[in-house]
Amino acid sequence: MKRIMVALAALSMSSGMAIANAPVSTADAEKVQAALQAWGCSGGKMEQETEATGSFEVDDAKCRDGQYDIKLDKDFKVTSITRD
Repeated sequence: MKRIMVALAALSMSSGMAIANAPVSTADAEKVQAALQAWGCSGGKMEQETEATGSFEVDDAKCRDGQYDIKLDKDFKVTSITRD
């Protein structure tokens, strides 16, 4: 039982490290902001996922009716909007 618990703990820590985020370049930040503006949103903290998808995340974007977390694909198309 102890071995199983240790293996699960190691697996959960290693899988958490596989997905990392990086700062967004200035050129990409402008494209992300343009996509947000099309949805009536602006601002927020931007990050780019370093995994194969290359998608973008914007935390705490300010929109007309509240604050949202927004995800965009590598082509700067909005894929998810979640109210904070």
